[in-house]
Amino acid sequence: MPEFDIIVLGGGTGNVVASAADDEDLDVAIVERDGLGGTCLNRGCNPSKKLIHRADVARTVRNADALGVEAEIEDVRFADIVDDVTEKITAEAESKAEIARESENITFYQTEGRFVGERTIEVDLDAGTDELTAQKVVLAGGSRPMIPDAIDGTGEVEFLTSADALGLRERPDRLVVVGGGYIAVEMSHFFGAMGAEVAIVGRGDVLVGREDREVAEFLTGAYADRYEVHTGYEVTELAEENAEKLVRAESESGEEIEVRGDEILLATGRKPNADTWNVEAGGIETDEKGFVETDECLRTSAEGVWAIGDIAGNYMFKHSGDKEAEYAVRNAIHGEEASVEYPGMAHAVFGSPQVGSLGETEGDLDGDDYDVGTFEYDRTALGSALTDEGFAKVLTAPDAEILGFHVVGPHASMLVHEVATAVSAGADADDVAETIHVHPALSEVVQGAFREARGFPPTGL
Repeated sequence: MPEFDIIVLGGGTGNVVASAADDEDLDVAIVERDGLGGTCLNRGCNPSKKLIHRADVARTVRNADALGVEAEIEDVRFADIVDDVTEKITAEAESKAEIARESENITFYQTEGRFVGERTIEVDLDAGTDELTAQKVVLAGGSRPMIPDAIDGTGEVEFLTSADALGLRERPDRLVVVGGGYIAVEMSHFFGAMGAEVAIVGRGDVLVGREDREVAEFLTGAYADRYEVHTGYEVTELAEENAEKLVRAESESGEEIEVRGDEILLATGRKPNADTWNVEAGGIETDEKGFVETDECLRTSAEGVWAIGDIAGNYMFKHSGDKEAEYAVRNAIHGEEASVEYPGMAHAVFGSPQVGSLGETEGDLDGDDYDVGTFEYDRTALGSALTDEGFAKVLTAPDAEILGFHVVGPHASMLVHEVATAVSAGADADDVAETIHVHPALSEVVQGAFREARGFPPTGL
C-alpha cells in the first residue's frame, strides 16, 4: 500500500494544493480520472469562453450595420472553431500532466479513485487496483452535469450535456436548450451566434433567476428578442418523432408545450461528485444535496481531510475554488487553522448581454433599509456609442456600505471588478463615487450608479 504525505483527489483546483506540496518537498499523489485542470480547463470555463469569444465576434459583425459599417459573415467554420479550441485545451492539460509526471515528489494517477477507508483511496490500474494512504487528504473532486430524474425519456433519447456541447463538431440547425441558468444562457449565445436556431425552455419565470430581478428581466428580454424563449415551464419528457427530438413541458397552470429541434441540450445545473468518490467510506459527511460538509477551515467530518471547490458547494466558481485552495495549502500543508474568507466575491455570466454581480440582490434585502443607484450605459459617452444597451445597479446601506452591485451589458464581467476590488480593500460607496474615473470609459457607468445611490450632484446638464 503506497503511503504519501498528502493525497489530492481531483486535478482542477486540487493541483494548486499539489503544486504547493511539491514545493515543500512533500510526497504527494494526485488522483484525477480525466485531464489535469479539472472541469474548468477541460470541459467548462476555459473552452466555453474561448468559444463564446468567437460568438461575440460573430454578433459584432452582424450588428456592424447599426454603426454604419457594412459587413457580413460569409461562413462560420464551426468544426474548425471547435477543433482549434479543443486542441489548445488538450495541449494545456497535457502540459500540466507532463509537469506532474516530471516531478520527483508527485505521483499522478490518471484513473478512477474512491474512498475505501479512513484516508485510504483505491485507484484503478491496468493490472487491477491499488490502495493509497496518507495522513492528509484534500478532496477537490468537482461536480458534473445534473440530469433530473423527473424528466422522462432521458434513458431513451440522446441529448447533450454542457461537456458534450463544447466538443460538438457539427452545428445543429435547431437547438433546444432545457434550463435557464448561466450555462443555458451562455450556450444559447454561442450556438445562436454560430447560426443555429435556438429555443430555450426554463422552469423559472426569468432566465438567470438567481441574479438581481431587474438584471434577470433585462437579460430575458434581450434573449426573447433573438431566440424562442419559454419561461415558467417544467420539462416533463424528452421524445423523438419523425427524425426530430422533442421537449415536452408544462406550466404551473397546466398549459403544455412541445418544442422540437435536431439536438437537445440539458443545462439543468450541476451536482457534486461526492458519491463517485464514495466519501461515506472515508467517514466524510454530506448535506441533503450531496455536498461535502466543511467547517470554516474547510475541514470535513473526517480527521485529516479537507474539501475545496465544487464538491464543497460554497460558491461553485473556479475563482472561489482557487481561493479555497490557498486556504487548504495554509491549513493542510502548513498546519494553520485559517478561516476561509471571500472578500469581494464576484461572478459573471458570459452571455449576450454579459452579467457581472457581487453581494446581495434587492430580493435578498427585502425589508432592509438600503439605497439604490442605477445608471444606464447610454448615459455615458462611450456607452451611447455601443449597439448594446445595459445598466449598472448598486445597493448601499445608509452608512455607505456596499451591499451589492450588479451590471448587465457590454464588458460587465470586467466592470464588476472595480467594485470587487473596492469591497476587498474595505472601501465604501462614497469612495467609489468620488474616485476620479477615466473619461470617456465604460467605468463611468459604475461611477454613475454609485453617485446616484449616494445622492452626489450631477456632473453637468
